[in-house]
Amino acid sequence: VGFFTKYGDGGVDISPIADLYKSEVYAIAAELGVLQEIRDAPPTDGLWDDGRTDEEQMGASYAELEWAMSHLDGEQVGTLSERQIEVMEIYNRLHGENSHKMSQIPVFKMRRG
Repeated sequence: VGFFTKYGDGGVDISPIADLYKSEVYAIAAELGVLQEIRDAPPTDGLWDDGRTDEEQMGASYAELEWAMSHLDGEQVGTLSERQIEVMEIYNRLHGENSHKMSQIPVFKMRRG
């Protein structure tokens, strides 16, 4: 959903986990033996003094957003619960607002004689 700061935590030379779901990152962390305390810490960008989490800011949990990403072309709206429709709307909004973060930075190419 592009929930990162473009030239902050997104300013990297290599991004080996950028294309992974949060659940996959957690699974890798468990496999690597990352401390349980770290794995259990709620994701937060740390930009707010009130300690709000990523999920509170977005209005949906990462698990719900993963569900939305995996069902984009699947179920018809009539078969979804009110919450699922809401999560799908949240996902679509975040994806649209943040799509510029997920595109390669344009590079000006000088035409040389």
